[in-house]
Amino acid sequence: MSYERTVLIPGEVSYSNISQILNSSYLLEIISELIEDAEETRNTLYPFFQLFLVDETKQKVHERYDLEQIRQLLLALSLNSLDHLDESSYFSFPKLSSYRETLALFVEDTFNLWRSKHRFMKKADPFSHNSRTRIHKQISLVKNNSDLKSLVLGVYRQILVNISARRVKVLRQLPSGAQAGFIVDRPRTKPEAQIADADFLYNMEYVWSVVLEPPVIFYTYSNKRRGVFKVVDRPILNKINIENPQDWLVFPIYVNDKLIFVVVYKEYFAMAAGLANLYEFADFESLENRRPDGIYIFGMNKSFFEDEDDYNGIIYKEDDGTYVGLVGDDPSIDYFGYMKKMVLTIHNLIVIDEDRLPIHGALAEIKLRDGKSFNVMIMGDSGAGKSETLDALNRIRKQVSEVNILIDDMGSLDILEDGTVVAYGTETGAFVRLDDLQPGYAYSAMDRSIFLNPNITNARVIVPYSNYEDIIRPTKIDYFFYANNYEKIDDNKPPIEFFNDVDKALDIFSKGARMAKGTTSEKGLTYSYFANPFGAIQRREKHEKIARKYMETLMKSNVKVGTLRTQLGVEGYEDQGPLIAAQELLKFLKGEKDV
Repeated sequence: MSYERTVLIPGEVSYSNISQILNSSYLLEIISELIEDAEETRNTLYPFFQLFLVDETKQKVHERYDLEQIRQLLLALSLNSLDHLDESSYFSFPKLSSYRETLALFVEDTFNLWRSKHRFMKKADPFSHNSRTRIHKQISLVKNNSDLKSLVLGVYRQILVNISARRVKVLRQLPSGAQAGFIVDRPRTKPEAQIADADFLYNMEYVWSVVLEPPVIFYTYSNKRRGVFKVVDRPILNKINIENPQDWLVFPIYVNDKLIFVVVYKEYFAMAAGLANLYEFADFESLENRRPDGIYIFGMNKSFFEDEDDYNGIIYKEDDGTYVGLVGDDPSIDYFGYMKKMVLTIHNLIVIDEDRLPIHGALAEIKLRDGKSFNVMIMGDSGAGKSETLDALNRIRKQVSEVNILIDDMGSLDILEDGTVVAYGTETGAFVRLDDLQPGYAYSAMDRSIFLNPNITNARVIVPYSNYEDIIRPTKIDYFFYANNYEKIDDNKPPIEFFNDVDKALDIFSKGARMAKGTTSEKGLTYSYFANPFGAIQRREKHEKIARKYMETLMKSNVKVGTLRTQLGVEGYEDQGPLIAAQELLKFLKGEKDV
């Protein structure tokens, strides 16, 4: 039997009675999971569970073992000492004094297995246009979750005290309630704003508020993304039928000004929680009148996909222009990169349809101590050294006042009526490798961050860093670089090299060369058209025309275009390379070097 790792806790309930814990179905599932593990491994708990074996010929755990008696034992231990149970004629449990340490281990393992689950509290509560009412509803969810945490901890401790007389000298207030809470409602979408052939969307609950309970740490089955999302120009919504809408939630988000409905299966709610740190949630009242620009369904049954490998990510285009992205229900897609990058791919496809240029890169406002300020955009694929260079620049405190990140990973360019090229962002946060952050930074922001697999290679953290108003504001660009992480600096390859020729610039930018750092399934020197496998490569023919137009406009408007050699992929220069690039860039910003 496979056990679900996601626990959905009713958020409408006030938690005050131990029976709410000990009579829950979740407790029996956890006990069953522990029994199956004990049977497979013959661990320390195995002899204890054998005391409750009733029919070893049965296939199902709840038929082989008397789970109800184990539950009643825990209930009795919440009120009585173990010695009292053994001495009393009222109880019919096996004599357990000789199993005292094993019983304590069972309680510890039950508690720890509960805490290892992805725990979410869902509360159905009508959205209110009144801000005070909304706050009251959010505080109510917070209180219910706080009460649940206190109740779980109280039951756990009381049972341990009644099993063993050992004094507890250190009391740890371990997180044991929900890690995230969702307040949901169903928007009253007007008929003219509904998407054709998407009835399932209007049978689901939509999230209008997310409550995070730090530290938020999730452990997922995968830590890499592979491949490029296929794009198919034909409709798919008329074939989609989601049978159990109660197992799904819709997370409506803005990606810049594009409205995308992210429809998530419950086993991937950890991915959905990450959206709260990365995107602006849509104004709930606007859902009544506005059609989504894109739809993303995360966790479709794999049998739905026509080609076997399409579950890794495929995007369809409806006849009305709406993009619909799909990934399957599979451990290999259990990685936040599939959430973030599919959302961005849908955004980029829409941008290209609008004849604008999506950019896979970072944009920062760099303020110097002398009062000068510059907006620097650095384009490059994952691991190219964009963030590392800006971080190194920020550490040159004697000359740099501050580095304000306006775009962390993906943005788009537009041309104003006067010919000025401006950039727009997409995200209010960053999804980054722990190793790529300044030492200690992620932990200094622990109360705001979401950590993913912090104990393994490519550990990630989702950190909020900006507000929505800043990222949607058009920002004029002063410098536009391609991040080259694979070439070692020498006399012929300086840290920064500028281009005066559009064709030469387009050649470098379009090749998208980089030394892969292992953040995806790629290794070694790789090439990705325009360093952007998220829409650009799928619409390459149209993108090439747009890219040429924008590169010509950038150079005509005196934006300095060049390549920035970060050396991040050069062995031995992982730390020093971005610092050298940052120091060289600073010389140009200060006017010590001419372009």
